[in-house]
Amino acid sequence: MSTTIPMVIFAFIGTGITTGYIPMYSKIENSNGIKEANRYTNNLVNVLIVICTIIVILGLLFTNPIVKVFASGFEGETLALAVKLTRISLFGIYFTGLAYVFNGFLQIKGNYTIPALVGFPFNFLVILFIFLSAKTNIFVLAIGSVTAIASQLFFVLPYVYKKGYRYKFVLNIRDEHIKTMAYIALPVIIGVSVNQINTLVDRTLASQIAEGGISALNYANRLNGFVQGIFVSSIATVMYPMISKMAAENNMTGLKKSLSEAVSSINLLVIPTTVGAMIFAGPVVRLLFGRGAFDANAISMTSYALFFYSMGMIGFGLREVLSRAFYSLHDTKTPMMNAAIAMGMNIILNIILSKFLGIGGLALATSISAIFCTVLLFISLRKKIGPYGMKNITISFVKILCASLVMGIIAKVSYNALLNSINANLSLIISIGIGTLTYFIIIYFMNIEEVDTMVNVLKRKLKGAAV
Repeated sequence: MSTTIPMVIFAFIGTGITTGYIPMYSKIENSNGIKEANRYTNNLVNVLIVICTIIVILGLLFTNPIVKVFASGFEGETLALAVKLTRISLFGIYFTGLAYVFNGFLQIKGNYTIPALVGFPFNFLVILFIFLSAKTNIFVLAIGSVTAIASQLFFVLPYVYKKGYRYKFVLNIRDEHIKTMAYIALPVIIGVSVNQINTLVDRTLASQIAEGGISALNYANRLNGFVQGIFVSSIATVMYPMISKMAAENNMTGLKKSLSEAVSSINLLVIPTTVGAMIFAGPVVRLLFGRGAFDANAISMTSYALFFYSMGMIGFGLREVLSRAFYSLHDTKTPMMNAAIAMGMNIILNIILSKFLGIGGLALATSISAIFCTVLLFISLRKKIGPYGMKNITISFVKILCASLVMGIIAKVSYNALLNSINANLSLIISIGIGTLTYFIIIYFMNIEEVDTMVNVLKRKLKGAAV
């Protein structure tokens, strides 16, 4: 909870910064040159440091009530420990905020690799400090968490420097570029803060439903986020600067084509993952976490939540891409309204479904609201830009879904058959391999445009390597 609170507090600001910074920097660079664009970046960096300082001071002054808001079920020693750890974790927002800016800077300059690799030093240090805290005390873990977050910033700085950025002290809150970025970013900030309210409600109810409920949701949500990070974020990150440029040039044909390809590509990767996660929720959680204090009850709760979170994977993924399409068109209000609808729907469903399904009901509520609001975004975007290939997207979706269901059946049958001769973890790995191979064989013969494109690219690369 101590690591969740700073992320929830700052995530909406960070997302707003990234969303507003990329199109603003490109616009300034095109009209006023790189020098002015870098001046704008320095001003933003210093404004951000001021904002982070205000947040940290308020967080340190009101840590106790903040923790109670986020985890109403915490009492006594648990509450006291969460408060102490949160006071340390709060300082991580400085590094998180600056990393958002510099990752955006690298993406503008066409470097997507380094922002994608920041997880390596982060996770290495988290694991290192887990071992150190086990031999010392738990506060080392909180210090390690801040250190790991800081490593993400220091990892990207040399590459930012190579791309021509130089720090200079500039602080002008009334700067026109900052005002324009704030105008673009504000609806995004409100929209993302609404999502964080969803997280707050989920965690608050989870703390009341069962001991370990918050952890079960966090672990399940982290697995869901892992899929989003690998498949969705990578596609959306590359797509956003590209379609922003197309929107600026009024190249709507190119924008629609790129958007349609991105949607079908996400369907191609996320739908089979959804089916696999639903079928193997229990074995996957057991393989990844089932050891030490993570007992049978923890496995059961986490896999139960994962099953219901998995239903919304495609909704989460497509919502991310569709929102970026609106942002590229300088329309940040539509995704904000969509997020508000999702929040209201999620809270109502949380209260209803948690009574019948417990922890699983909270996850199911999140999935239903994500899917419903993704459909609304599809409709809104159709009204805004006209037809963008929904017929082809739908046909492709149905084909991928059929292939995924066949894959799931074959993988499950293989898993049950293998259990008789080898252990559960090895059976899971082999059956996932069989299912994946089956899926790619089926879609290869289904005449899906994105698959044909990927196969042709692969063939060209293999021919080039052979030559």
